[in-house]
Order: sequence, then structure tokens, then C-alpha cells
Amino acid sequence: MSLSAFNNFTSSLPKQDFQMPVLFIGHGSPMNGIQDNEFSRRWTKMAKEIPTPRAVLVISAHWLSHGTRITSMDFPKTIHDFGGFPRELFAVQYPAPGSPVLAKQTQELVRSTQIEEDHDWGLDHGTWTVVRHMYPEADIPVLQLSIDLTKSARYHFELAKELFELRKRRVLIIGSGNMVHNLRMVAWNKIEEPGYGYDWALEMNERFKKHILSGDFDKLIHYENLGHEAKLAIPTPEHYIPLLYSLGLKKENDEVTFFNDKAVAGSLTMTSVKIG
Repeated sequence: MSLSAFNNFTSSLPKQDFQMPVLFIGHGSPMNGIQDNEFSRRWTKMAKEIPTPRAVLVISAHWLSHGTRITSMDFPKTIHDFGGFPRELFAVQYPAPGSPVLAKQTQELVRSTQIEEDHDWGLDHGTWTVVRHMYPEADIPVLQLSIDLTKSARYHFELAKELFELRKRRVLIIGSGNMVHNLRMVAWNKIEEPGYGYDWALEMNERFKKHILSGDFDKLIHYENLGHEAKLAIPTPEHYIPLLYSLGLKKENDEVTFFNDKAVAGSLTMTSVKIG
């Protein structure tokens, strides 16, 4: 499909009677981008279970910025933002188009802050390792919204609410991170052991799920008050904040379900959420 056709495809993004679901996806290791495993197979299946989106907007744990930015180029590059992995992973390209039109529409929706257009970033591994399994033809426009780490968890949750209109325009919004993410405590000798998690990681995973299901999002926003286990689960906030974006987009009547609900290597969980 030509660039002009893609621009026409997203030029109006009319409102729909239904609302697109929202996802939070635990993306885990970059190797999931090329491996055929239970996690990647579930991503593929999920894409078949939900309506085909007109575009995908991802809030990835791996794009941190001062100020909030959105990719606004015709064809975002594939970013290999990792080291120490096989050449095969670095060779992967995910040539999905972008959509400057959708970037502009998103800017116009958000009133609480000024979203800046970005022409330099692209699709980092928090995005392409997941989306290439969901939409392998790379024929759906994909954009990223950055995480402003100078802002509070509440800021990100409230900003997400302003993006709700995109759900009506058939845009799939994905928060990509991990609920429990402590790389310093990874049990490297347990990576191949299915579902292995430290007690504190399993406990916090269950507490996060409980608060999500009950709609007690204030506790999740103020995660620093959840005790010592939460500090182990979230030593730094970048992999957790995408969850708050997904939760901020939830409406009262949206059903919530979990998938890929497993621990990996002791201190990570792949637990993912479908909203709507």
C-alpha cells in the first residue's frame, strides 16, 4: 500500500459505535520478538480475537523523555535498543507505517499538556517485539507515545483519560511494560523453569490483579504505599507506568481479563490485561 493510501486510511478515523479494547502487555525479554513461545502465540491469538484496528498507539516502557512526545513520521524506524542478544534479533525490521495525521489528532485531544511531535524516535522493542506477532504484515500504522519521567503516576493516569476518544476511532492503545520488573534480581539459573517467581513477585502480581479487578486504581497509582514487596516489584517506574495508561482508558462497563499470567526468572511477570 502506498504512503498516500495510508494517509487516506487514517485521515478521518471516524468515530465508531463500539469502543476498541485496550491492552496492557507484559513484553518481557526482547527475544520474545523472534521466538515462537506461549507468550508470543497469545499475542498472535489476541490480534485475531479483537477488531482489526485502523492504527496502533503504544506507550512503551523504553521511550522515556522530558515532556510528552508522539512519533510523527511516515515510516518509523525499527530500534534495536538492547545489547548482548543474537544477531538474528538485531536483523529484525518491522516496517509498519506511521501516521502524522493521527499524531496531530492525538495532540488535539490532549489539553492537560502539550504533546510534541517527534521525528527521530521510531518503534523500540517494547513495541515491535509485540506488534510484529500481532500484525505480521506490518500493514497497520503504528505510533508511540513517550513517558515523561519527570511527571507523577497520577499525571500519566489522567493523561490516558484524554486519549479515550481514540478508542471510538478504532485505534488500539497498548501499554507495554511489565507489572513486576526487577532485572537486578533475575534468577538467571531459573530462566527455563516455567512460571518461576519469588514469593514477593507472585504476591505483588496477585495484589495488582486484585486492585485492577476491583477498580481500586488509587492504590495502583500510589504503588509506593503498597509496602516492601511493591518496592521490589517496581524498583524504577518505567515498566509499570504503561499499566496506568491502560487503566486510565477503562470505562465502568469494560470487562477486564488477564492473559500470559506467569512469572519468569523469579523477578518478572508477563501478566497482561485486556480491557473491553
